[in-house]
Amino acid sequence: MSTSEFNLASLRSRLSHLPIAGIMYHEITGSTNDDALQWLDQGAEDGSLVVADEQTSGRGRMQRKWITRKGTALAFSLIFRPAKQQYLSLYAPLGALGVCAALEQQGNIQPQIKWPNDVLIRGRKISGILAEAAWQDDRLKGIVLGIGINVASTAVRLEDGFLFPADSVQNCLGKEIDRMDLLVEILRSIFFWRQKLDSPEFIQEWNNRLAFRGEEIRINRPGQGPLIGEVLRIAPDGVLWIRQKNGREIPVLAGDVESGMINTMRPEE
Repeated sequence: MSTSEFNLASLRSRLSHLPIAGIMYHEITGSTNDDALQWLDQGAEDGSLVVADEQTSGRGRMQRKWITRKGTALAFSLIFRPAKQQYLSLYAPLGALGVCAALEQQGNIQPQIKWPNDVLIRGRKISGILAEAAWQDDRLKGIVLGIGINVASTAVRLEDGFLFPADSVQNCLGKEIDRMDLLVEILRSIFFWRQKLDSPEFIQEWNNRLAFRGEEIRINRPGQGPLIGEVLRIAPDGVLWIRQKNGREIPVLAGDVESGMINTMRPEE
């Protein structure tokens, strides 16, 4: 795999033009989100970044396992200290939009966002995002935005077990991708779109990349029965709207989207 040197010195050099407050780099760690949450608690500034070459205990939404093999993927977490709390639900899709915008610069591909925050290429997952808020009583201390991306073809193995079919950027593009170049472009895109979180443009760009739009999906909801309906749109508050078979349009506040192909896939370990 073609790659730039990947270490703390190279990260500082390549990211010097971005508003990164500080960088923590690990050759191997349990979870960059855990590292970032601890750093946040210790006073890390807005825009601080944690990067790891390998993760042993990475996780996604609903505590699902996320595997990051050495030299094959991107695993990083950004620390934010938002001035306003009303946009907290938009930080996960902020990460997804940043990933999509960066991938679109790599070749002739059309990445999509599986609500609320997974990134798909040709219906297969190549990136997962996990946003976690840290609170002290009722005061928001900050948000950690964790992103994992399967870059090289060797990042994905059949024995991993997946709830949703997975792939890599290299396989989708048919060429090797430099991880450092991709990281720089993702971070640039995230900082750009962060300034527009409260804008109609942000929601429009999310809708433009919404996966399964016009298709029937199944949504598994925590503690509730599943919903089945046609994907319509993302509302300004980040809520997904679907149309049921009876024609009724309803909002979905939380859940896990499945497409029709899911029934044939193995459950994630």
